[in-house]
Amino acid sequence: MSGVTVEEFLYQLSVWALPLLLAVGCHEAAHAWAASKLGDDTARRLGRVTLNPVRHIDPFGTVLLPGLLLVTGAPFLIGYAKPVPVDFALLRPLRLGMALVAAAGPAANLALCVLSLVALQAAGWVPDMPGRDWFAETARKSVLLNAVLAVFNMLPAPPLDGGRILTALLPPRVAVHLAPLERYGIALILLVLFVLPWLLSRAGIGFDPADWLIWQPVEWIVEGLVTVI
Repeated sequence: MSGVTVEEFLYQLSVWALPLLLAVGCHEAAHAWAASKLGDDTARRLGRVTLNPVRHIDPFGTVLLPGLLLVTGAPFLIGYAKPVPVDFALLRPLRLGMALVAAAGPAANLALCVLSLVALQAAGWVPDMPGRDWFAETARKSVLLNAVLAVFNMLPAPPLDGGRILTALLPPRVAVHLAPLERYGIALILLVLFVLPWLLSRAGIGFDPADWLIWQPVEWIVEGLVTVI
């Protein structure tokens, strides 16, 4: 397991599993709930307006990808659930509805981030007892994971939520040019954020857009919430 013992793997699995299932499940459920309130009941009819993680699990994004990151000892964990089907043509108002449905997912992650910070602080108030350290570590992972998912999904490129918000806000004649990114956007984002920096680092060139697009905003969010809570 690339230097990771079985005990370490099982512990990391135990502290990451619940935050991941809650994060991706709540994210997609929020999209489904917002769409149902704004005129499209497609997701509701498919049973996606629920916090039951089984309804949102994607075999690769929710199970295999996080598992591979754990096995390889990656310093962070990320995943995704099955996208919620939304018929944007049914939303009322149309363009504002598109933006609100897209924003609902990251908003749910920010809410979970706040709740996780509260849980983390509460863990420090109780006496030392079996399970307290595990609970605190699980809450800590949940804070990080939800902050990362909120920031990543708000990047202004389709098919991410930020890209869909941008599409809804731009004039139609401009927004139409973003449509092709719905199919290839994720591949391009991963290429720019992770693959290209790795290739350039092999040539001695420093280029880390993930630092200023994801990790620094995540740090600002967490530090800002800590000062408020």
